Amino acid sequence: MGSGIAQATAQAGIHTILYELNPAVLKNARATMETNLQSLTEKGKIAPGEMEKVLQRIQFTTDIQTCLADIIIEAIAEKTEIKISLFNQLAELNHSETIFASNTSSLSVTSIAEKVKNPERVTGMHFFNPPTIMKLVEVITTRFSNEVTLRTVIDLAKQMGKIPVICKDSPGFIVNRVARPYYIESLRIAEEGKTGFLEIDALMEASGFKMGPFKLMDLIGNDVNYAVSCSVYEQMNKPERLKPSFIQEQHVKEQKLGRKSGEGYYKY
Repeated sequence: MGSGIAQATAQAGIHTILYELNPAVLKNARATMETNLQSLTEKGKIAPGEMEKVLQRIQFTTDIQTCLADIIIEAIAEKTEIKISLFNQLAELNHSETIFASNTSSLSVTSIAEKVKNPERVTGMHFFNPPTIMKLVEVITTRFSNEVTLRTVIDLAKQMGKIPVICKDSPGFIVNRVARPYYIESLRIAEEGKTGFLEIDALMEASGFKMGPFKLMDLIGNDVNYAVSCSVYEQMNKPERLKPSFIQEQHVKEQKLGRKSGEGYYKY
């Protein structure tokens, strides 16, 4: 998600810094971008020569000291404490008006903001996978949010060609709350042995969905999808209808995460 967001901002003409602790991951991010941009060039979706211009707008770094910006978007592990720690590190390096946007898909943005200096500049900016293609961005407000922060991230999303939708900080925000039954009921049908993954996907796609739930979970990553289900379940006071699936839990334990691990509900 981080490299995809960086590519999307650079394609919008914005100078971008992509920070990653692991040099190998950073190298892989650049290679993925080059592949994506080459594909766009071949399809005629970007002009010849634009690929190099986009890459020149991105500074790839493993040095947090170089992370100086007007807006910082984090897309790290879905753990509140880690996100708070990163934002506080960056707050020491940047000016007091630097905006911190979390790409969290389910954690409380308010819980992050209240432990960061100048919490009014912390917001949620939830992109969807892949962020270079998907148009929607959920902009999450908290009780600390001010108009300047909100307007700035909305303007950034629009500059990137996205459609920003504002919502208050709540479990799963909009999309992930609406989507839980799509995943959880599909998993429950499979748990009960009524039918299999392939059949459910085929039925949902025949009903008009672009991707069946199991293909979609494999694309997102079962670890990420399961974490979101658990987060929404806990924050909603554990309603039975939103109880996470033991099938998905087992897939996560076995590292059958989907496309990124080579196997999930399907093999890749």
